[in-house]
Amino acid sequence: MSRGRGVDRYQPTKPEVAVFASGVASMGLEILAGRMIAPQFGSSIYTWGSIIGVFLAALSYGYYRGGKQAATEATNGRMARVFLLTAGYVAVLIVLGDLLVRGLATVPLPSRFASLPAITLLFGPPTYLLGYVSPYAAELSQKEGLGEASGHVYALGTIGSIVGAFATTFVLIPSLGVEQIAFAFGLLSVGTAAVLLRPGWTRENAAVTGLVLLLLVAAIGAGAIGLSVQGNVVYETQTPYQELQVVDRGDTRVLFLDGQKHSAMDVEDPDRHVFDYTRYFHLTLLFADEDVDRVLFVGGGGFTGPKRFADEYDATVDVVEIDPDVISVAKRYFRLEEGEDLNVYNADGREYLQETNRTYDVIVMDAYKKDKVPFQLTTQEFMQLASDRLDEDGVLLTNIISAPSGPASKFYRAEYKTIDSVFGSVYSFPTVGGSVVQNVEVVATKNETRVSEETLLARNDRRDIGIDLASEIRNYREPPGTTDVPVLTDDYAPVDSLLDPMVGQQYVVQETNASTNETDATNETNATIATDATVARAPLVVEFAESAWRDRARGASAGDYSSYARFMIHCEKASEFSSTSSSPMNGDSMSPAISSENSRSRAVGEM
Repeated sequence: MSRGRGVDRYQPTKPEVAVFASGVASMGLEILAGRMIAPQFGSSIYTWGSIIGVFLAALSYGYYRGGKQAATEATNGRMARVFLLTAGYVAVLIVLGDLLVRGLATVPLPSRFASLPAITLLFGPPTYLLGYVSPYAAELSQKEGLGEASGHVYALGTIGSIVGAFATTFVLIPSLGVEQIAFAFGLLSVGTAAVLLRPGWTRENAAVTGLVLLLLVAAIGAGAIGLSVQGNVVYETQTPYQELQVVDRGDTRVLFLDGQKHSAMDVEDPDRHVFDYTRYFHLTLLFADEDVDRVLFVGGGGFTGPKRFADEYDATVDVVEIDPDVISVAKRYFRLEEGEDLNVYNADGREYLQETNRTYDVIVMDAYKKDKVPFQLTTQEFMQLASDRLDEDGVLLTNIISAPSGPASKFYRAEYKTIDSVFGSVYSFPTVGGSVVQNVEVVATKNETRVSEETLLARNDRRDIGIDLASEIRNYREPPGTTDVPVLTDDYAPVDSLLDPMVGQQYVVQETNASTNETDATNETNATIATDATVARAPLVVEFAESAWRDRARGASAGDYSSYARFMIHCEKASEFSSTSSSPMNGDSMSPAISSENSRSRAVGEM
């Protein structure tokens, strides 16, 4: 009998259930906010600081208002109303969240504060409502004394937050999409309201609860309204590290990570370099000795570079990728096959280099994104570790997403300065032209004697590496100015601050000509401006226009986005040229030939 009374003694009361559920929901929504905001604003320290600040402010105001009303208003029924209102707002988030995030991105604020309006509007109201629960529960508590009641409520709410944090991080995000996770928290709120209302159900309570539940089901059934990536989404998931989508655009399959293009594959010609910047990976073979036996890629993505190196060169290729879902998606959708010449390791790049005893002829760093860079892979200590794992004549290539000049170039210039503090010679190769945010390839060697552009061109003619890199070599740039940026160290690496000027600027990826035969220098130089412009025009003009609009809305000066307008004019003219200037040559209908280097400069070089 005493055992039964012991169980009864620990039966949770309705206020206790409410406090626990509010803790689960508030912390779960906070983590979910990071996933909803990241595709538009990134996941920098400024974004997460804004999320934490808004949630704390909303909860604090809810505590304050709830505390003032608790003495006269606190009932289980009113707490149930709070949960139903929260669930109704979550239904709105499911349908309109993406549209609101994109719309509020145009609010003219400094870039580091740009995410605040979206976070406040989307997550401030439901968090404020959940703040009412704790003071109401304390008022309704059966504990003796104000101190005991308050402490009990704080403990239960905190335990709920712990459960919400772990459940969202380790269970929900790896298993469900953003909309499904929001739906789960909406159901939790409706379920808690039902518990608080029983057993004294009235028709009004049942009708309101049923209506909110219907709204949630309709919202998840309808899906989100808003802008999405162009093309057919063949797979999408929330990984432990990022949002991942595989999108087919005609014959091109694109990997999106947190809403940004990361890798691409031509389904009909899987060995073709779709994104122009991946061709630059082969520059390492012109800097290294002719015998390259082992290559390391840090960062896999769609595994474009590793697959080409393993297929075409007599070398063993190791790839380190931290996200296991990226590896599985590459095997399923991007024709990644491990074998004797291609090994894939699921690990952090720095940890792998610390633990391995192998040395490499070439290391390719391909682990940075525009707004999310693992700082531990950027520092002087890491670059020294990479140098230690390279042979004496080894080559490091770092794929940096940044502007090569102007205010948005800070991260590139700081990284260049950091690499230069370790290696003997450092070289830069912007891939697009102008001062837009793009892929900038930074090559480093231990040899302090610099290799000239002429020497690289001669090696390109002499060495048979299966791809003509003449136009890429001619994109070589002189070292940038670095007096105003720091050397990044483990102790001081303000990566988020250096990335901050790129917020709101469009990341431009140049696509290669599908008709170009990369092993045939003649065909390489006969790429047509009409075809090249047609490939690049549609997605890039839209992206530049969108970026220009955002910059204008934020109060950017004309000089900040005039290059975008000029790019649009160039592409428009190229499109008109392609439709009116076809002429027969050797029996084939084709537009006047122009080198691929010149076609790129016509499209983006005159900014």
